[in-house]
Amino acid sequence: MPLLNKQLSARDAAEATPSRSASALFQVCVNRRCNTGWLHVWRSRTAPVVEGGWSCSPACTRARIAELVHREREGHDQPAALHRHRIPIGLVLLQEGWITHDQLRRALEAQRAGSAGRLGAWLMEQCGLEERRVTQALSIQWNCPILTFDQERAGVAFSLVPRIFLDTFGFVPLRLLTAGILYIGFEDRIDHSLTLVIERMTGLRVEAGLVSGSEFRRARESVLTARFPRARIIEAVNSEAMVDALVRLVEREKPVEARIVRVHGFYWLRLWKALGRSGASLPTTAVDGIADGSADWIANRMEDVISSVARFQ
Repeated sequence: MPLLNKQLSARDAAEATPSRSASALFQVCVNRRCNTGWLHVWRSRTAPVVEGGWSCSPACTRARIAELVHREREGHDQPAALHRHRIPIGLVLLQEGWITHDQLRRALEAQRAGSAGRLGAWLMEQCGLEERRVTQALSIQWNCPILTFDQERAGVAFSLVPRIFLDTFGFVPLRLLTAGILYIGFEDRIDHSLTLVIERMTGLRVEAGLVSGSEFRRARESVLTARFPRARIIEAVNSEAMVDALVRLVEREKPVEARIVRVHGFYWLRLWKALGRSGASLPTTAVDGIADGSADWIANRMEDVISSVARFQ
């Protein structure tokens, strides 16, 4: 009997769970303080939906957005500490036998006198050190792979993040595999916070690595002609004004799903205007059938997605 009761309870709970695909008559407002009650019956409002929660009115949408912004602000008030490697790149190059003590000493002196430029660049200029050795040393420092850029496979990857992030955080989307893995490349450092944010927003597994300086510059040139999702930049005087601006956007676009994540000083709001290709109630990243990275697929995909990047002083 206890087992039967347990099974019945689980079934009853599943049947009682509100379904987002059901009619608005049966939807439950995500705002815990909503007091409209039975008035939901008279509304033909099925959107917006923010992180799986439907809001019955603009006021409830604001409460939802404010709650999520507060969640993202927690633990982010202090600036991130600067990452310091246990072994400097000069010692890595020296240990690997790619430079001599004298070459390292002269490059360090030139760097201090010039007050600019990375040590690897000075070694390449003064000693003829190969660029690939600098990239290999950085890879050892960061314990990450060395990646390559393939312009023909980068189109879909470009469609997943706002362009402002590429310019601000110094990375390049490299390629998206049908297995749901997105590769992104940095020139001389890995931003793990950014990697985690992209994973949270897209649902993809994100692998970060380093790209040689010359290849990174070539990839950046491709960014100038690449297609990106529509994006709005919001500058607000304070967090309340930022929330108000995000609410206006959500209420105007009425997304079937929206998500908010914070990356450093920015808040990234992404709106899905249509369901995923699979027809599921939640939008998907739709990695099936995109191995060719066709222009038609990219164009169609971007029409359904709107990004907003906001920050306040």
